[in-house]
Amino acid sequence: MTRKLQLEQLGNVRLSPCDKGVPARAFGMTVTDFLASGPRLSEFWTPIVALDDEAIRSNLGLMAQWCSSRGLKLMPHGKTTMAPELWQRQLDAGCIGITLATMGQVRTARSFGLDSIMLANAVVDERSLRYLAAELSDPEFRFVCWADSVATVDAMEQALRAAGTPRPVDVCVELGAAGGRTGTRTVAEAVEVARRAAASDVIRLAGVAGYEGSLGHDRSAAALDAVRTYLQRQVQLHQELSGLYDDGEIYVTAGGSAYFDVVAEVYGAAMINDQHTVWTLRSGAYITHDDGFYRRISPLDEGMAEGQPDSGRLRPAMWGLARVVSHPEPGLALIDGGKRDFPFDEGLPIPRQVSADLGGQWRQLDGASILAMNDQHSYLGLTGQDVGIGQVVSLGLSHPCTTFDKWHYLPMVASRDSDHVVGLIRTFF
Repeated sequence: MTRKLQLEQLGNVRLSPCDKGVPARAFGMTVTDFLASGPRLSEFWTPIVALDDEAIRSNLGLMAQWCSSRGLKLMPHGKTTMAPELWQRQLDAGCIGITLATMGQVRTARSFGLDSIMLANAVVDERSLRYLAAELSDPEFRFVCWADSVATVDAMEQALRAAGTPRPVDVCVELGAAGGRTGTRTVAEAVEVARRAAASDVIRLAGVAGYEGSLGHDRSAAALDAVRTYLQRQVQLHQELSGLYDDGEIYVTAGGSAYFDVVAEVYGAAMINDQHTVWTLRSGAYITHDDGFYRRISPLDEGMAEGQPDSGRLRPAMWGLARVVSHPEPGLALIDGGKRDFPFDEGLPIPRQVSADLGGQWRQLDGASILAMNDQHSYLGLTGQDVGIGQVVSLGLSHPCTTFDKWHYLPMVASRDSDHVVGLIRTFF
């Protein structure tokens, strides 16, 4: 059981003009006092990204039930949001910890008291390893990272010995694939790394890790076969390392937010005869889901098996709001949000609705699309309904990981059709 995060400090921060989108009346108020004043989304300046509390609750419950029914643990990628308040909600929903991507993120998480962390990366920097050694003096701190070469283990070992680590660092051997990201390219290479780690006095061999998401970008048969083959190689590696493991906790982990159903399929077959291993997913984007890439590919949305009810679908819980500032020619308007505000790497924003203002009546915006984006503008193409200067456009967004990093604070409303702001979610990128 992980300890509660120390979130009180977030409520004591005073809001200022440096906080993009926050209404002027909030300046000088603490976050706690501002939320107690009954803020409305319609007070916020455009552009803004908002969150839907009701949808987030639904997504948390759905993913927790999905993993539990398959005997999988969930250690979601916290770099998706870098929002400790949302991490806490994931932990409260049953997650056994939070996965992070850099030691800088680990340091941020530790400042809030997070005591169960997987680093989906290697640690070779001497400064980071000195910091890690100091943190390991906390007996409650559970930490595991990855290594994909003997050279990585050598670098860790040298720095950890010099730092005088109070206990060995848990390390999973990372298996990759040709054309993929990091990770050893063969099972044989991974076994050599594992042997080196198991022989160390400052490193403990803690399992097998990897990322399958880079092997496919759709739900084609070829992509699914590539992912499945990779995961089977992970299981093969885990079995070959059985003689090197000690009696401590052992992980086998994979699972971005696109193919976690295939992970469950392959891991499920292996779990039957291996109840000791902690079979772990790291999917992180599910908490807000999206209207683009993950909506199309997720096994709990459009990528799901035929016949699954809508109640078993993740719900988009984030959207953008931008105002029309120019209508220079027929069929083209410019809105006041661009690449600095909204994600664009996994698909451009999707115009959904239009209103006279943030607190007005919304109507569907048919025949509209985002044609291109600049830093602070987006080009709104219009082939059906028209829009007027000053009106606000609601945008579906694609890819949570490159949405949250653009905002210090994201207002969270009670539900998509509510104007009542119930939270102000702080990020730490």
